[in-house]
Amino acid sequence: MSAPITALDAVPGPDSVSGPGSPAAVSRPRPVALDLTGRTALVTGAAGGIGRACALRLAAAGARVRAVDRAAEGLETLVEEAAELPGSLEPRLLDLTDLDAAEAAADGADILVNNAGLQLVRPIQEFPPDVFHTVLTVMLEAPFRLIRGALPHMYAQGWGRIVNISSVHGLRASAFKSAYVAAKHGLEGLSKTAALEGAPHGVTSNCVNPGYVRTPLVERQIADQSAAHGIPPERVLSEVLLKDSALKRLIEPDEVAEAVLYLCTPQASFITGTSLTLDGGWTAH
Repeated sequence: MSAPITALDAVPGPDSVSGPGSPAAVSRPRPVALDLTGRTALVTGAAGGIGRACALRLAAAGARVRAVDRAAEGLETLVEEAAELPGSLEPRLLDLTDLDAAEAAADGADILVNNAGLQLVRPIQEFPPDVFHTVLTVMLEAPFRLIRGALPHMYAQGWGRIVNISSVHGLRASAFKSAYVAAKHGLEGLSKTAALEGAPHGVTSNCVNPGYVRTPLVERQIADQSAAHGIPPERVLSEVLLKDSALKRLIEPDEVAEAVLYLCTPQASFITGTSLTLDGGWTAH
């Protein structure tokens, strides 16, 4: 059903930089080779950013993808982009605060990618309680309900892959992000619990933990961090977001999608209950 994983491509990618004091050219991996024909994957937050890259990558591997999001326009353009791919893409307009609908949407999924998220940067004493509640609902309670909805089918067939898009903030905290950090830390625990329960049934559960990804969410954070720290937006990237990263660049959504796909390969069948960190060296400190 699957082909071998391809070797790394040493050709510099679009993020390559050169010149005095610059790092060496960035090597970008060739796509992981995996045939997911006949598998059904569900991706939340699929209309943009990491979710969009994951939905397209899974469809490119032949999967039937349920693309879940509340952004109708983004889903429409996603369907157009996926039209020529080997798999199929079914848009599902859904607000994940509707927890019963979220659980029902996961029924029959072989692969579940919990990706949807939102962010607000505020000091705790100024953080709106209703927003805190919404963040925890979308980013922790909804993944629980989606996993709950997916597991009966996965257990019945003896195979399943749960990939939770966590963050470096699932492993480290940052000031002014109480809801996001709390949700991601909770997601890490949920993922490990699902791994322990799913192991006897052929189901793996892991987190993928990127640093700052080139997405609209991060672009909005730059403005928020500028206000929170009182510095111009152009300084936020170098002095705040990438301050603790050894690699001074944003990670691309397609790089995260390749990590997600790898966790679905036969070669990754012994990887469960862990976090695949793509943080440019942040947690090496």
